[in-house]
Amino acid sequence: MNKYEKTVKDHQHGATINLFVVPEAKTVIFPAGYNNWRRCIEMKVTSPAKENKANKEVIKTVAEFFDKPVGDVLVVSGNKSRKKTVLVKDISVDIIFERLKESLNGL
Repeated sequence: MNKYEKTVKDHQHGATINLFVVPEAKTVIFPAGYNNWRRCIEMKVTSPAKENKANKEVIKTVAEFFDKPVGDVLVVSGNKSRKKTVLVKDISVDIIFERLKESLNGL
């Protein structure tokens, strides 16, 4: 069983990823780790959680990580929460698993 199985799910338009976002960090880090308790990929952004700034940085960072246009990444739930679900369009769950595993060194 893949430990990201409850974090990354298939979606009719691509795949979703559950994130736990820490705003106002010193540097942007994605993925910053895996939170077993929350079953989320951790992420740090430098923007504050005001005026949608952190969400915009989340979208931009996830898009860059998966080599997707910004328009292919959407926050589908958790706009005003640290726990978010992000949709990445036109990508398979397997590709997301592979990229996360590479970046997290099997964590």
